[in-house]
Amino acid sequence: MSWLDKVRTSLPFLQKRETPDNLWHKCPKCGTMIFTKEYEENQSVCPKCEHHGRIGPDARFDALFDSGVYTPLPSPQVREDPLKFRDQKRYPERLKAARTKTGEPDALINASGRIEGLKAIVGVQDFAFLGGSMGLAVGAAFVAGVEAAIDEQCPYIIFTAAGGARMQEGILSLMQMPKTTVAIQKLHEAGLPYIVVMTDPTTGGVTASYAMLGDVQIAEPGALIGFAGQRVIESTIREKLPEGFQRAEYLLDHGMLDRVVHRHHLRAELARLIGYLCPGPAN
Repeated sequence: MSWLDKVRTSLPFLQKRETPDNLWHKCPKCGTMIFTKEYEENQSVCPKCEHHGRIGPDARFDALFDSGVYTPLPSPQVREDPLKFRDQKRYPERLKAARTKTGEPDALINASGRIEGLKAIVGVQDFAFLGGSMGLAVGAAFVAGVEAAIDEQCPYIIFTAAGGARMQEGILSLMQMPKTTVAIQKLHEAGLPYIVVMTDPTTGGVTASYAMLGDVQIAEPGALIGFAGQRVIESTIREKLPEGFQRAEYLLDHGMLDRVVHRHHLRAELARLIGYLCPGPAN
């Protein structure tokens, strides 16, 4: 060690300061570096390019409900490993890791509260929990959310974000598609609206079931929405598909969506829809 290195290590004010790893957020679209706190305060929307980042239930509920006040609904209990599935890890180990990472029991969380004074039950899928995949717990939570909306005589609003069915539950995960469809029919029979807000990404069996059955179909800007991936479709039909054909704006132009709404305007938009669609008790 040279004399200069010895001097450096002996002087405390020359020591390298540790910088938290999460101090900055890099926008995946434009590459802008944003203070994480500023990014979160902006509802995870890039202030430069307006890219909408993925957010979980807590952040969504805080931004949506009046004064951030809401009541989480209990998550239904289901069989956690019905097929005793194992790949590189046992399924219960993956569930435990996802719960530790997100602090949530599974990929769909419901809460009740008011949006600009109007009652609503809101469900939010979290892509951070095993890709928001649809399994027994997600199906049961969806049905529980619909039943709560019927009991409260208010709309059920679902924010979708999923990679599809949960492979560790096999055919049981696919059975959630008709199960949720029947629940939506019960909501309609009660004369209550079902509103879908598709966020990035909404794909697979979720798109093929409850994500496309809303009375009103909304999406956030730039959200990836589809059933199969672009490369799979191109290899099947042997044609080149248009750029961005599975993005929210393209689907709006081709009639699959009613609105594409910026995250900052969603609260006001949903309140307007509830006022139009819901019967008196929700008002």
